[in-house]
Amino acid sequence: MHLQSFDGVKLLSPMLRHTTRLVSMAILVVLSGWFPPAGFAQDQAFTREIEARARVFPEVGPGISSLKRDAGGRYYLLAAPANTVLIYDGDGNRIGQIPNAQSHGAQILYASDIDVDVDGRLFVADRGANAVKIFSADGSLLATVPVVTPMSIAALSGLEFAATLLRSDHLLSVFSAQGTLVRAFGEGPRAKPKQGDREQLSPGHVYGDGRSQIAFVFTDLPDPAIRRYDRFGYAAWETSLPASQFEPAREARQWTKVTIGSQAPPPRPVIRALAIDPETEEIWAAIGSELLHFDKDGNRRAAYQTSTKQGARIESTALLIEHDRILIADDPKGIFDFALPEARRETSPTH
Repeated sequence: MHLQSFDGVKLLSPMLRHTTRLVSMAILVVLSGWFPPAGFAQDQAFTREIEARARVFPEVGPGISSLKRDAGGRYYLLAAPANTVLIYDGDGNRIGQIPNAQSHGAQILYASDIDVDVDGRLFVADRGANAVKIFSADGSLLATVPVVTPMSIAALSGLEFAATLLRSDHLLSVFSAQGTLVRAFGEGPRAKPKQGDREQLSPGHVYGDGRSQIAFVFTDLPDPAIRRYDRFGYAAWETSLPASQFEPAREARQWTKVTIGSQAPPPRPVIRALAIDPETEEIWAAIGSELLHFDKDGNRRAAYQTSTKQGARIESTALLIEHDRILIADDPKGIFDFALPEARRETSPTH
């Protein structure tokens, strides 16, 4: 047995301390019947349960895919059939839509994503029209930018926007309102998809804060991954989350569909929604019913399981972070209000 002496105190070697820890955990399992929950990882806190306070925007349910808010407190919702963006006031009352009479015949054929910039302009990735359309707050069409198959969009300051395209040599392309390709950036993933994985329509999804911060989510990797950019393409950090942390619970695995001669593999975990906190630049991301919280430098701070008051799991398709709450959209359950589970920091980001 290897021992070290430090100020008169003998310390076990790192290997022996690790072995002792594992043995202690095994004894705990045998004696108490305790098993770590799904998503447990060494040196990480357990996932906490949080419950929705209420359902909001009750008329919106199936097909909800995007949820945004402007500086004036108006909410913009994109839901099936994805040819109209619904507008609500701060009390949850529907007050309009885009396109409207002020749009003078402008249409949205099929929107794959929307975003709102800091000045309240609505950006629509109209995949059906191979264009990005920019509307003012009153619904007037400001610009139609030809973009082939825009899949997701993040509004930037200065009437620019970043978009993911169905096929491109880069992860992100930045356009001006005049239709100029300003820049393109983003290398491919550092880890390639495993052979046999289902191919995705797009290499990923882009999210923004309406100003200058961008988060790119890889959707075709075996392990969920997030890369943080600024508007000029500087990659500040990247984090990858082991898929094994998001395996279904044992009870769910017992009901895995069985095919003739083989067992169907469990679904691959994918980040379906993400939002950047406009006050702190921290990131919240959702994988199934698990909500993950990262600080602005990409360090994982906490994880939560989200559910309704009745105990039904909420699997997010869109997130919105506000000063004291989080709105989580679930297709088809609807949109739910959660108290912000962690206190805000004292400092504010500098843009």
